[in-house]
Amino acid sequence: MPFRVAISGHKSPHNMPPLRRHSNHNTLDESEFAAFSKARSQALSQALSQALTHLAKGNALAQHREAERETRLASALTRFHSTAPTTAMPLKGMKVLMISDVYFPRVNGVSTSIASFRGALERLGHSVTLICPDYPVGQVDEPGVLRIPSRRVPGDPEDRMMRYRDLLALAPSLAVEAFDLIHVHTPFTAHYAGVALGRRLRLPVVATYHTLFEEYIHHYIRWLPRRWLRFAARRLSVHQCQQLDALVAPSRAMQQALTHYGVTTPITVIATGLALEAFCQSQDQRDFRAHYDLPQEARRLLYVGRAAFEKNIDFLIDMLPQVLAEHPTTRLIITGEGPAHDSLVKRAQEMGVADAVLFLGYLDRNGPLQAAYRAADVFVFASRTETQGLVLLEAMALGTPVVSTAMMGTLDVLKEGEGCLIAKDNHDDFATKVNRLLSDESLRQQLAERAQVYAASWHEDAKSAELITLYHQLTAERCKSTDT
Repeated sequence: MPFRVAISGHKSPHNMPPLRRHSNHNTLDESEFAAFSKARSQALSQALSQALTHLAKGNALAQHREAERETRLASALTRFHSTAPTTAMPLKGMKVLMISDVYFPRVNGVSTSIASFRGALERLGHSVTLICPDYPVGQVDEPGVLRIPSRRVPGDPEDRMMRYRDLLALAPSLAVEAFDLIHVHTPFTAHYAGVALGRRLRLPVVATYHTLFEEYIHHYIRWLPRRWLRFAARRLSVHQCQQLDALVAPSRAMQQALTHYGVTTPITVIATGLALEAFCQSQDQRDFRAHYDLPQEARRLLYVGRAAFEKNIDFLIDMLPQVLAEHPTTRLIITGEGPAHDSLVKRAQEMGVADAVLFLGYLDRNGPLQAAYRAADVFVFASRTETQGLVLLEAMALGTPVVSTAMMGTLDVLKEGEGCLIAKDNHDDFATKVNRLLSDESLRQQLAERAQVYAASWHEDAKSAELITLYHQLTAERCKSTDT
């Protein structure tokens, strides 16, 4: 009895022989079924082979592009090191005491700046001790970091407040260490303790003015008129700055703002550098799109930073419909955490773009964040109060072109055509720039190449060398005043 199998409207793969159906039954005999099975197997094998070949080509292209990025970065770094200024007589190693009200695991620009300078200064032969708050969750012990008992800040789940008395109690043990100077990074407990310790230990005190508080404070104290808060922030800034021996401003715009306030303490502009070699390591090779279930054809806009009101992220959401009108598969990816998260989710819903906005939260800097940068077609940024904008340099270092407004500190970072397109502070022009990049692969590639070369000029070693020069000037001046 022949072997028979029923079929029901099955569509044959390509290159399969036609099936002969029996007149009385919708069946195949044994020999026909064997031929059918063999042909189907060959067709499926061919289809699988084609799919694997396509995937391999895609992986090879991705690897080729990654290799090109690494080559461009290596070339840019070589040029940087060959042209970096050197001193005929190397400056002696210094012992620096830094004090800050914030540090990792609290993620923000101040923590990033401190980590960058600490690492570079120590690599250049100097010693840095950091005093900062302890944190109940996520804290990692580091050599040279002294954690002070702290308490929570009312209404602020992210920050901690160090105990002033505990800081001052360290004076005898700090005196034994024979520091050369004190560098303060925040204007709260750290500032007042830093000034007091400077007097007790007879050390010069310098501070970096990281944040333009007049543009921030009204987001957190909403029950007072904004003009009152701006006035109070300015007067407090002047009072604190006048207590210092020197100031560091991360941008010319910040320097000009402080001078406008009436600050007369000497101000040196020193931007935070970027740890290019470490940051650009390929530490996470996952497929970003697959990991977050993004469509293969989706165009990806990326924002990296705190989800804070002053970052002007709602501007990016508001201009998104104009991008979607030309590139409907676009996704705006927002990384970072902060107090504005719920408001931004609501804004996306109100604008009808909730399906096109992806909130990822905080991404670890050792891999996942780099993967996000590399996967993006365009990095977008619209903060009006940024004192520098390190994320712009991070994006460019990884070969991701930027569309951004240029205000405050970003004026110093951005140069038209050097890895970026500068947009006006309105939705129409910003969206036009984004659409132009998404539509022009050649322009996008050109900006990506120039971005990595430009980012190399912001190497943290060069910026730390500028800081050490300032330190030596301060200690020399203190020695002269002590001698007289």
